[in-house]
Amino acid sequence: MLAASALTAAVPAISQSNDAELTIRTDQPGATIDPNIYGQFVEHLGRGVYEGIWVGPESPIPNTRGIRNDVVAALRKIKVPVIRWPGGCFADAYHWQDGLGPRDRRPVGINSAWNQSPETNHFGTHEFMDFIEQVGTKPFVSINVGSGSVREADDWMRYMSAPAGSGPAKAREVNGRKEPWNVPFIGVGNENWGCGGNMTVETYAAAFRQYAAFLRNYSGPRANLIAVGSDTDDYDWTEKMMALAMQWRPHPTPLAYNTDRPLMWGLSLHFYTFTGDDWGNKGRNVGFGLPDYAAALKRANFTDELITRHAAIMDKYDPEKKVALAVDEWGAWFDSEKDAPSQLYLESTLRDAVIAGMSLNIFNRHADRVRMANIAQMVNVIQSLVLTRGAKMVVTPTYHVFDLYKVHHGATLLPTELRTADYAQGDIRLPGLDVSASRDGAGRLHLTIVNIDPAKASSIRISLSGGTWRRASGKVLTADRIDTRIRFDAADPFVPKPLPTRLSGKAVIVTVPSKSVSLIEIQ
Repeated sequence: MLAASALTAAVPAISQSNDAELTIRTDQPGATIDPNIYGQFVEHLGRGVYEGIWVGPESPIPNTRGIRNDVVAALRKIKVPVIRWPGGCFADAYHWQDGLGPRDRRPVGINSAWNQSPETNHFGTHEFMDFIEQVGTKPFVSINVGSGSVREADDWMRYMSAPAGSGPAKAREVNGRKEPWNVPFIGVGNENWGCGGNMTVETYAAAFRQYAAFLRNYSGPRANLIAVGSDTDDYDWTEKMMALAMQWRPHPTPLAYNTDRPLMWGLSLHFYTFTGDDWGNKGRNVGFGLPDYAAALKRANFTDELITRHAAIMDKYDPEKKVALAVDEWGAWFDSEKDAPSQLYLESTLRDAVIAGMSLNIFNRHADRVRMANIAQMVNVIQSLVLTRGAKMVVTPTYHVFDLYKVHHGATLLPTELRTADYAQGDIRLPGLDVSASRDGAGRLHLTIVNIDPAKASSIRISLSGGTWRRASGKVLTADRIDTRIRFDAADPFVPKPLPTRLSGKAVIVTVPSKSVSLIEIQ
């Protein structure tokens, strides 16, 4: 019997085929897929900021005002909609004024959230906002609730958004920025049930209500506040946050002033995928076998149940779905290898692409409630889209998934009906295919299909419920093995390739390879 770690080499690209039937209900349009579902997250952790984004103006690595040109170009290509910063656990120990002024005069601090590492504060508010503008995206700023104060948070918002000529703007102008920044999303703390203060839900709900009274943009559109929500399956936290903190007056009287606009734009959810359910043993990042592959996909698939149950609780208090569920930390988090070059650095494999495809399909299917998601994390940390090593940069298989899926940004969700064989490994049994479909503004249909089965291709007949269709085309991302990884000194094995498709009347016929992520476009 082969050892588990050797089983990956024994899995061919296609050994046999399953048949599947899929119907896209083009006559039953659903919610708009918010582009912010494809958001990113960057924290002061490992080499996520320093080297990953910031190299400094004097660096021989090509940069614009200290920010890596290659990373910016890669992110622009996939149309990143929003980036969350500065954390993460780092946010509730971050004091924004430390990141202002000449960089050689900024205080060198200690990153208390992550291994007591030095924090130069060279990447602060101005550098982050410069990065945002270079990428062409929107900022999601998490303010310090755990060790900060309402005044500190309000002062930061005044500094960033007060109109030119005002007192806070004059301080901003001294540091090189005259015009205000728009801050469309404000995270009111981070994981305040844990690293952000060990708060009970009642304590945090009271704190959120106080912060919500003072956090605003001082010019431009209203800021959207995102409250700290549940860690994974803490449904009680969601219940109490909706009851205690969603409304300005949870128990209004008949004559008192009131408004039906919720205090929060969104309520967060954090959920990570690893092998099994043990935070102390997340499983290997490389060299894993079929049992670990299946266990990780089982946990990723659980995302659908989590969202369904949290959304059902939110529906009781918010049947009109005014409050978004913001999955602002998600991704594959396995144990780093002993020789990893930095903290929480993971090499990236085909398994990560499969997990990303499944997760994004799930978010799409819940687009009526999920209106933001932020993968953890963008560069050099956990399930990264980009990895750097000195002057070198590579994009990961997860990056290619985001590139394929960008056709869903702002499109209309279309319901799907799927009949597919199961993928079974030991006592784990999952649907062999995972899909989502949408129609864009030009009327084109896009279908993203993940075949999680590591050994069997799937021949799919895709039925279209309405319309006249002229052509179909496809792309597919796959590799030889489930643990194929990206390399700095080799060709990228994950670049999507054309996928043969055949249009026959109101049906598309396609065979998707095993362990793959595919995009089908129908016009």
